[in-house]
Order: sequence, then C-alpha cells, then structure tokens
Amino acid sequence: MNTRNIFFILGFLFLDGLLQCMALRKTYDFVLQETNFTRLCSTKSMLTVNGKFPGPTIKARKGDTIFVNVHNQGNYGVTIHWHGVNQPRNPWSDGPENVTQCPIKPGTKFTYEVIFSAEEGTLWWHAHSDWTRLSVHGAIIILPGPGKSYPFPKPFKQETIVLGSWYKQDVPEMLTNVLKGVIPNVSDAYTINGQPGDLYNCSNDSTYRLKVKFGKTYLLRIINAVMNEENFFGIANHTLTVVGQDGAYIKPITTDYILITPGQTMDVLFTANQNLSHYYMAASPFFDSVVAFDNTTTTAIVQYYDGKYTPPPTPFFPNLPFYNDINAAINFTNRVKSLATDAYPANVPKNITTQLFITVALNRILCPNNSCLSPTGDGPLDNKQSSSLNNVSFATPQVSILDAYYRGLSNVFVGDFPSQPPNFYNFTGDVSGVSLFTESGTKARFINYGEAVEIVFQGSNLQFAETHPLHLHGYSFFVVGTGFGNFNNETDPLSYNLVDPPELNTVNVPRSGWVAIRFFANNPGVWFMHCHLERHATWGMDTVLIVRNGQSEDQKIRPPPANMPSCS
Repeated sequence: MNTRNIFFILGFLFLDGLLQCMALRKTYDFVLQETNFTRLCSTKSMLTVNGKFPGPTIKARKGDTIFVNVHNQGNYGVTIHWHGVNQPRNPWSDGPENVTQCPIKPGTKFTYEVIFSAEEGTLWWHAHSDWTRLSVHGAIIILPGPGKSYPFPKPFKQETIVLGSWYKQDVPEMLTNVLKGVIPNVSDAYTINGQPGDLYNCSNDSTYRLKVKFGKTYLLRIINAVMNEENFFGIANHTLTVVGQDGAYIKPITTDYILITPGQTMDVLFTANQNLSHYYMAASPFFDSVVAFDNTTTTAIVQYYDGKYTPPPTPFFPNLPFYNDINAAINFTNRVKSLATDAYPANVPKNITTQLFITVALNRILCPNNSCLSPTGDGPLDNKQSSSLNNVSFATPQVSILDAYYRGLSNVFVGDFPSQPPNFYNFTGDVSGVSLFTESGTKARFINYGEAVEIVFQGSNLQFAETHPLHLHGYSFFVVGTGFGNFNNETDPLSYNLVDPPELNTVNVPRSGWVAIRFFANNPGVWFMHCHLERHATWGMDTVLIVRNGQSEDQKIRPPPANMPSCS
C-alpha cells in the first residue's frame, strides 16, 4: 500500500472518530432574551430562555455530561445554576454569581459543562443572579443509565409540573429598592407551568391542562421554583405516590398531598382511576410566620380524554391543608426515607470528623450616613433588614471567590467563617434581650477533602421565627435528624436516623427548630450554601464552603475553562 493511501485511511479513521465524538456530545443552546407575557390582565417584559416561561427542559441519562451554550441577549449580566447537580471537581460550571463565576455579560456567551454523576430523577436549572430565577428556570430530567430501569413500575407517561411565582411589577426595579431596605412585595400569583389558573382574573382560557387516559399511571416531575413560599400540592380525588425527591429515590409514600419547598423537586406517581371528569390539581402556600405572603392558590386541570362524559361546571377541588397547618407539614416530611437498597445505598457518615453548628437568623444591619430607605420606601434610615448564618451577613464580592481561591488572590474573602455562633442564647425562646444587629462579611469555611461532615442548622426567633429552606451546592446530603426548640448535642443525636435518612440538596430548617445533615466532603471546590427563599438570600443568609483538594489528581479541582466570563 502506498504512502498516499495510508494517509487517506488514517485521515478517514480520524475524521470518523471525530464525527462519532461530536455526535455523542449533547449540546443545548440557551438564548437569554426579554420576552413579553400577558398574565392577570396585564402585559410585562421579563428575561427568559428561548422565549419560554418556564424555560426548556434538559434531558440526560445518569452519568452523562452535557454542554449548554448560554447566549446573553438580555440587558444585564446573568449566570445559570444546575440545581442539585453535584458537578464533580467542576465548580467552574456551578453558576452562583461572583461565587464561582462572574456574570455572562450582555452580548457574550459562555458554555457550561454539566457533569451528572449519582443523580437520578428530577432536578432543575435556574438563573443565579439576584432575582432572575423568577423567570429563568426549567426542568432537568435524569433517566436511569443505559440498560437500567426505574425502581418502580414504568409509568404510561411522564409530565413536568413547575410551580412558579408571578409578579405584575418589574422585579429588577423592585430589587433596586429592596437592596436599600424596602421590604419586597409578595407575588401576585402562583403558577403551574407558567399559568396562574382560573381562580385568578383573566386566566380561565390559559389554564394548564393535563389530559389523562383512564387506568393509566403517570409520573409527575414536580419542581418548586416559587420565590418565597413553600407549597402544598394535590390532585382532587386522586392518591399520590411519592417515589423520588431531589434527584434520589425514596421509599414510596402514599398521600393525598405533598409539601414541597422552594428549590426542591419530587417524582410523584398517580393513576387516573376516577370517574371520567375534570379534576383540579392545585398548589397553595404553607407559611407559618407573621410577615406578609402570597395566600392564593394556583390550579391546573386534570382532564380525562377517553370516553364520553359531560364535564362539571367546576372541576373537583383537592382538600389541601390550611396555609399554617404545621402538623400536616411535619406529617409529610417525617415520612420521607431513602430507598436504601443494594442498588441505591444510603452511605451515611457515621464517624464525624468535622462539625458545624450554624444559627439561621433575621437581623438588622447599619447603613452609613442614613443611606437606607424605610421598609415602605418613604424616607432614609440608618439601618435595614438583614439576615445571617452564625451572625455573618454574606457580602457578595465583585470578583469570583472560586477564581480568587484557585489563583491565590487576596482581599476577596477570608476563610474564618465560624464553626459555631459567636454568642449562645435561648435561640427559640425569649430573645427580647438579644441584639438584632449583625455585620456583613465575605467569609468562607475550609473543609479538608474526605472529612465526614455534620452541620446542625439552628433556627432562631430574632425578629420573627420562620422556616428556612437551606440549599448546598456541590453535594447531596443526608438529613439525619430534625426537631423543635434548641438543639441538644447530647440527647438529640440519640434519635438520629442513620439507616435510611432522606438524601436531599435542599432541606427545611423548621420554624423555631433545627435540622442536622451529614455528608462526605469528597467533591473539592468552592460551594455556595444559602437559603432558597429569595428575600432571605438577598439579605445575606448565605455562606461558602471550600473543600480543599485531596492528594490524587482525581481528588482535585479541574483547571478552569478558557472562556470563563471576566469580572472586569
């Protein structure tokens, strides 16, 4: 064979291999742009992905890696977070603004590499810049790996149900005043798949409808993208079976309703086994505090499509718990357990080597030169609303903490976030003598690779007690215990569930109570930890965990991609 033919064959084989690699690379294109929407009798413009609300769904199989090209054609910088995707060794694509990256500037693009590992089920993606996640979010569906199946009978069909919030006003404009001290408005409506439902004005014709066939079982992938409230959810006359939460399977729970908090996802089965008719699915708030909240109900219609029948004038309505029914909330969350089988083990840390005790509080913070507005926006004040973890109100830096850590830059953050609060008091009792004031700081907590970590989040009664959904980036964790009152480090651990605790990425700290989580620090990187109530995160209820590199190369942060957005 002559040299020319050899080079031709080698070239052909190289090109064939390259084309196969390109074919296997799954890529999505997200175009951020302003889009007009009409809801509740009025029209507004808001930032979306590909002109959709909610945005497009990402589909993958367990263990896949996908690439998302984000083209920012909007008016301001934005980042995207892949909520619940652990991104092994790859914090560069995790997304929180000025924590792991700087914003994607208008007129530019950035390609995220999204690495799936142990996650399976339903997760979601959302913007992670200020309040842009209000309209920039969508579902992530992670199917079982090749040749694998669900740990439950295969459903006839699956549908994604995204719970959201709707504001008539311009939210970026509202946020400008919130940062100066004004209390944010509550939303005007909740939505199901972008639609408020026919209990709201001007919403009857656009109500989302789920058409079902009698006798068939459906898998609902439910996502709570609501900004500031938890939600009860149910379908009239139909029993729900919860089989997954936060990208992990659980022991099936049969129930008439679920409680789902902002940031959480659930996989829920239901069988269309009732009389042929129309039935409401509905979501209403669970809210156990004294501040203002959106006390409305969003609906969609489950509509049987096989057979002839006359639909009722009004669909049947589910019997959801009252908005402050704490017993209903506890009764549901206490039933959630990991599947804990050979195929889906619960590898719960037993011998803890790093312990953190973190108080969660609502505070006040001083404003220099009376530079803040009153809560109603009608005058200057010398202090404003704040929030904290261990009495530190997080101050977002102007450059990326991850970049500063990776390159050894100084004057961006300090690594002295405390392992416990500076002052101990009766956190859930009478706090009238405790100072409300906190100080801001950009603090992180270093954790050595491989540590077995326990974090106890302790709620407090400062200002007003409230539940707090805490989300940790880069990890799923086991919720080993929860309770009301002050955590007792001698007696409360005796009741921990170390056999089949739920594995979550977002957990509720109960009002005037505590929750304990455990995980192995086996994912090096800079990982954000924050309340998923947007107003609390804006006020500073955030911090950063930095897991140091391990010894081997596969225990170290990957190098940054070449096209990271600049902070200049």
